[in-house]
Amino acid sequence: MTEVKREVFGQMPQEEGGGVVEKFVLKSNSLRVEILSLGCIIAALETKGRDGQFSDVVLGFDTLEGYTRKHPFFGAVVGRVANRIAKGRFTIGRKEYQLFLNNGPNSLHGGAKGFDKVLWSPQVVPNGVCFFRLSPDGEEGYPGDLKVWVTYTLTGGELAINYRAQTTKTTPISLTNHAYFNLAGQGSRDIYDHEISIEADSYLPVDDTKIPTGEVATVQGTGFDLRQPVELGKHLQKFHLDGFDHNFCLQQAQTRCLVARACHPPTGRVMEVHTTQPGIQFYTGNNLDGTLKGKGGAVYPKHSAFCLETQNWPDAVNKPHFPNVLLQPGEEYNQTTWLLFRAA
Repeated sequence: MTEVKREVFGQMPQEEGGGVVEKFVLKSNSLRVEILSLGCIIAALETKGRDGQFSDVVLGFDTLEGYTRKHPFFGAVVGRVANRIAKGRFTIGRKEYQLFLNNGPNSLHGGAKGFDKVLWSPQVVPNGVCFFRLSPDGEEGYPGDLKVWVTYTLTGGELAINYRAQTTKTTPISLTNHAYFNLAGQGSRDIYDHEISIEADSYLPVDDTKIPTGEVATVQGTGFDLRQPVELGKHLQKFHLDGFDHNFCLQQAQTRCLVARACHPPTGRVMEVHTTQPGIQFYTGNNLDGTLKGKGGAVYPKHSAFCLETQNWPDAVNKPHFPNVLLQPGEEYNQTTWLLFRAA
């Protein structure tokens, strides 16, 4: 059985509209997850190693203040569109839309005030919590009133995240959770001793602003071939890579598929990612620089965590040969990602 507790985590600053931020604690015999009503943030995720000891394996902050200041989307749901849209521009029909540019020349993760920075309305459901919000027509430049539901449910060692949305006008949508993981425990120095595999035959090369060039490239014979597990530190050295921040192209089955696995041999912790989404962004915390003070006073240097963000492909709204990212009125966006944790 999953226990669900709710408590007050803090109060938003007045300039952010005030409002109470709640924390929901989901607990099974093998996982304990804390989720905030601000940005649907996974603030903690405690899982057992082979020694039976629990460790918190996601980066974040002890207090609300950390999450209301600038941070790299720790644990948050990002949207309306995860990842980058080139020049923050797209056209639907004959109408051009311009978004806020918050990542060099591009729009990233929903813009200046995306889904990660707003309060959601929570409701406890069996084994979890469902968050709702209405993103109004024109918010951050996006068309249509968009109703969004994000539901977290915990069953044993499996955390499911379901995203649903409905719109009044055609709009792009691609939702993900941006948790940063370190299976050695948050605050550990790096992720070089982790073994990573991703079930993808192709990936998207990017330009120097991280926008896909449009090519869908084979991973065969490159540093992007992660179909067999690689030890991350050695792999980065071997291929002279500064890290990963790339979309891997998954089978477009729209059914549950195992798409990635991370393993930390010293503790025995294993994390599997299953999803219905067509892409997964593998990011190795390249922009972390040790300046943020996290939980328990930990600092988070470069490569001290990884993200496996299930999503539609970046800039799909401007690339007709990428999977469809447009939601039409009368349709429902419905995607699920499952995170499984165990000790080996």
